[in-house]
Amino acid sequence: MKIISADEAAALIADGMTVASAGFLGAGHAEAITEAVERRFLREQAPRDLTLIYSAGQGDRATRGVNHFCHAGLTRRVIGGHWRSAPGLAQLAINEGTEAYNLPQGVISQLYRAIAGRKPGVITPIGLHTFVDPRHQGGKLNQRASEDLVELLTIDGQEFLRYKPYRIDCALIRATTSDALGNLSAEHEPFHHELLAIAQAARNSGGIVIAQVKRLVGAHAQARAVCVPGILVDYLVVVGEHPRHHSMTFGEYFNPAYTGLTPRPVRSPHTKRESTPSPPSAIRPADPRRLIQRRAVLELDAVRPRIVNLGVGMPAGVGALARQAGLQGMVLTVESGPIGGTPADGLSFGAAEHPEAIVDEPAQFDFYDGGGLDMAFLGMAEVDPQGNVNVGVFGVGPWKRIAGVGGFINITQSTRELVFMGSLTSGGLSLMLDHGQLRIEREGRWRKLVERVGLLCFSGEHASRQGLRATYITERAVFRLHEGRLRLCEVAPGLDPERDVLALAPPGIDVDPALKTIDARVYLEGPMMLTRPPADRVAAASARRAP
Repeated sequence: MKIISADEAAALIADGMTVASAGFLGAGHAEAITEAVERRFLREQAPRDLTLIYSAGQGDRATRGVNHFCHAGLTRRVIGGHWRSAPGLAQLAINEGTEAYNLPQGVISQLYRAIAGRKPGVITPIGLHTFVDPRHQGGKLNQRASEDLVELLTIDGQEFLRYKPYRIDCALIRATTSDALGNLSAEHEPFHHELLAIAQAARNSGGIVIAQVKRLVGAHAQARAVCVPGILVDYLVVVGEHPRHHSMTFGEYFNPAYTGLTPRPVRSPHTKRESTPSPPSAIRPADPRRLIQRRAVLELDAVRPRIVNLGVGMPAGVGALARQAGLQGMVLTVESGPIGGTPADGLSFGAAEHPEAIVDEPAQFDFYDGGGLDMAFLGMAEVDPQGNVNVGVFGVGPWKRIAGVGGFINITQSTRELVFMGSLTSGGLSLMLDHGQLRIEREGRWRKLVERVGLLCFSGEHASRQGLRATYITERAVFRLHEGRLRLCEVAPGLDPERDVLALAPPGIDVDPALKTIDARVYLEGPMMLTRPPADRVAAASARRAP
């Protein structure tokens, strides 16, 4: 193991290498090294034609993270699990400046382990009947992407996808502390995601492992604190307490609550809470995100799941609202590894305050893929009358955006109870609450209900065949998947179903004969107190969980 500078690390990356980058949104990314790679390329036009692979999105939606690879010629191919946090890289893909692929986040994290063990790739049903399926697009995001990275297999009469392995020439990872032998610990990181798997994959491919750390010590106090052994580490870049290069997340320099080392706050059983929501004020503006999150909390109350996943963006805020509403007995999880606690939002997404445990990312996805989740809350960019959902690519022309699927496909194909969240229209939507009733002041320019989704990330037909249940929550209406079709089940108080919902949707959406009004608590001020008698909740949960 050798200690080098970030610029020296960048000089080790040769033309044509396959580089695996660790990180999760704003956490765990080796920012000093990737910044040096960009600096070298702009100065020398080298390295060139890299293949960049990463499982979770890494960036601040501006210039950091894998955005450093956004220059034409620096990469030949990018295989990413999520793209939204790296708009520069996404624009490069839109402009056909690199071969662009989007594969499920969980599959990529597990593929590192397969590469390390010299296995024939990852063979899994995850991705069937989505754009990742080679019968659709095979995960390709642009015309320049031509090689097939995924193939369809039939084993004992059942369909599977095989995600092909590849050689990793260089792994860029990040930890907190290294000892004199290069053993790495991650005590100031919110999780250790896939560090070990990436390092093993590079080592067994004959590649190199470059680790960015905060500090050096003579020896670790405990061997079990080591997440990557020094036998796997070739080079160290020590950056110290640098706020830009080694913040805990891109949103916070350091938050001890994310480490799991600080005690969890204890709610007193004698804490007094309001029993009813505050009365509605006369007229006030309404935030559609907040309304959707409040309605989503009611799904938690109805099902009372034990193990839950919250997706990035709007769904991440459901956890804090659920705690405020007094919901207990459930465990919130994040695909990056935290189990328990309250998931963070924004640029700290992936972390969780006061987690009960933190496992590595590939293991978390093993649990998810095997059906370990009771319920999941996820975003939606487009929905069609068949209940199909697109979260990966949306917009056209100059408004086209690549977001990518992240862990969406893993989670939606293995969780029995799904809740999709998104506004009915976007781009200028303005809402008012008038004495607890919803009023549309101005519609958004873009409609989320479309005739056919632009990218098939979730198949309503496939989900119906599997017996999965899906609910689609907007600020003004609730839909459910019913026999492979979208069915309107609830409408906000004060709105007309035909004028304010169906007129903004393509034909083909069913209407529930017992169409209801959305619970008034969603549109009242103050915390939502969940007061349904326990016996009713148990009965509702049993009915929803029945196969």
